[in-house]
Amino acid sequence: MEPIEGGTFRAEDWYGEEMVDRTYTDCSFSDVDLTEAVTQGATFTECRFSNVRFNASRHTDSAFLRCTFIRCNLFEAEFAGCKLVGSTFQHCSLRPLQVLGGDWSFVSMPGSDLRGVTVRGVRMREIDLAGADCADAVLADVDLSGAQLRNARFTGCDLRGSDLTALDPTIVEVGGAIITPEQAVVMAQALGLEIR
Repeated sequence: MEPIEGGTFRAEDWYGEEMVDRTYTDCSFSDVDLTEAVTQGATFTECRFSNVRFNASRHTDSAFLRCTFIRCNLFEAEFAGCKLVGSTFQHCSLRPLQVLGGDWSFVSMPGSDLRGVTVRGVRMREIDLAGADCADAVLADVDLSGAQLRNARFTGCDLRGSDLTALDPTIVEVGGAIITPEQAVVMAQALGLEIR
């Protein structure tokens, strides 16, 4: 399929669609049903998704670069080895989302409800999770360096193996979070404690 640039897709039924190695640039998707759709090696650059249903969709080695997601439903969606660098999520339903590997650096999702989501082995440098609710989520082996985490909630969250240098326990809820002894040292240092 030829690359598509500047296309507009409105109220289309792409249920179960298989998108392999497709390329979309500066396209607009509005009220499109991508339930159970599959993307593999697909690239979406600077595309806008509004009221799009990604329910139970599967995305492998695909890229959503500098895309905007507004009021989208990602119920039981899965991203494996995908790049979402510079993308923005606004008023989206993201539970229960699963992200395995890939690069989500510079993604903006402040205030998002991420309770119970699973994120493993993902690069999330400078991601904006300010005010996000990550209670009881799994954020394991995640690079959160430079992340914006003010007023985020990580109660009961599995943070083992993640870079927590940006996590200030004085402005983030961390009660019951699971961390390793090595991470405990980092947290103690963030509090200004001396370990001898």
